[in-house]
Amino acid sequence: MKRFLLLLSLITLCLPLGVGSETFRCEPTRPDGQGPFYRAGAPLRDKVGEGYLLYGAVKSAHDCRTIPHAKIEIWLNGTDGKYGDDWWATLYSDGQGKYHFQSHVPVNFGSRPPHIHMVVNAPGFQELITQYYPKKGAEVGLFDLVLIPVEKPAAPDTRSIP
Repeated sequence: MKRFLLLLSLITLCLPLGVGSETFRCEPTRPDGQGPFYRAGAPLRDKVGEGYLLYGAVKSAHDCRTIPHAKIEIWLNGTDGKYGDDWWATLYSDGQGKYHFQSHVPVNFGSRPPHIHMVVNAPGFQELITQYYPKKGAEVGLFDLVLIPVEKPAAPDTRSIP
């Protein structure tokens, strides 16, 4: 398992950001490994425990505007260090693009530092798979999720050829 996690971390570091040569007003959130424990279909809820609050806004890298109603899937390991159904959630950013999520204070997973996995989706934007790493001893964390817009296809060339 340690080998797998190390390999996964190395692969993640080699992934491109996908930002190409375009410059953005807001720096996109850095992608991070999804990990082996992702499960689609987590219950709709914004609380899986008490003691830690993660909050922020979902934004467009293009112009820093917030993105309302973005889907955020979250999972973390339990207080015993194990992953389980009790620690999965699906939530949506509100009408102003803000979100909040309550859980227990994240704990280490083996040799990995405490972290919270997130997958974020919104129409017109690339999917973001990332992880949030809380500061040691903190009970609150601010983490804006900045998404990269999907490239618009070029308009067809309607000029006639002479």
